[in-house]
Amino acid sequence: MSYQTTLGWSLVTSGLVTLFLWVLPGSDLLWGLLLLVIGGLTLYVRQ
Repeated sequence: MSYQTTLGWSLVTSGLVTLFLWVLPGSDLLWGLLLLVIGGLTLYVRQ
């Protein structure tokens, strides 16, 4: 059950990030790296 919830949130988040990257100015690579760092920090802090 937890796997399905995680998968669902992952897909929703991916869709939102794609929309944000389309709207935000600047390099997609820069935003992608920034979001990876933020996500990594979030996972690290939650543990």
